[in-house]
Amino acid sequence: MNNLDNKQISEKISSERNFLLQKLWDAKVIISLVLIAVLVKVGYNDNAAAPTPVVNTYDVSSKTEDFLSKTVTVISKPIKKVGLSSFTVSDERFFSGEPIVVVNASGVPFDLPTDSNTRVQVTGDVRNLNIPSVERDYKLNLQDEDYKDHINKPAIIAKSMMIAPTTGEITKNPSQYYGKKLVIRGEVDNIQSSVLFTLDANYLLGAEDLLVLLSATPKRAVNQGQTVGMVGSVRPFVVADIEREYGITWDERVRRQLEADYRNKPVFVANTVYP
Repeated sequence: MNNLDNKQISEKISSERNFLLQKLWDAKVIISLVLIAVLVKVGYNDNAAAPTPVVNTYDVSSKTEDFLSKTVTVISKPIKKVGLSSFTVSDERFFSGEPIVVVNASGVPFDLPTDSNTRVQVTGDVRNLNIPSVERDYKLNLQDEDYKDHINKPAIIAKSMMIAPTTGEITKNPSQYYGKKLVIRGEVDNIQSSVLFTLDANYLLGAEDLLVLLSATPKRAVNQGQTVGMVGSVRPFVVADIEREYGITWDERVRRQLEADYRNKPVFVANTVYP
């Protein structure tokens, strides 16, 4: 009987030891997966700060409860100016969607694009517009009369706003974008080097591909056919100025080719790149 008891005790100890070892192994695996996830996240964020998820204005206006107090990004054409620094946006794909008012809480003046077809990118908090609470929370001074049609309706309290033209819009009329901070998105086409490539013009009639210069070598290579978003500004492409300002030295053959292909054409100088 004692031998049977001892055997049972031994088997129980062995079973518990195996159970404990399995749990330790599971914990080790979980920790490893967490570390891998952290490293992947860090590696992604090192490339550039990706924006908050892009949503359409129709969803924000029709499913407001799902977005309240969340930070979102919308890309849309401005519809109508409201007051001194606000405007409405609406997704033209959804005719039943109600325009959403964007309140500028960035602390930086923002001029709407002169071309009514040019979109803007807005990142901010979704709120039901209550003037006193918005003024208090964002330290703003709003004129109630300007917002009377939008009270208690969904609004985006903007932390950042940028003009978001297409690549074709830039190459067709570059001068209107010179010196402005822009956000663009497009498909990588012709790669000249790790910091110089073109974005496809998306078949816009009469438009050329847009030349892009990265202000620093990216930590993750940009590949042909990849769609990327970028923040930066547009300027005329002058080889000597680019070499001097960004510490680039092209050999004579490359320099001549760049001069022939792109001299005084627009180049988008990107400070931030994200997938």
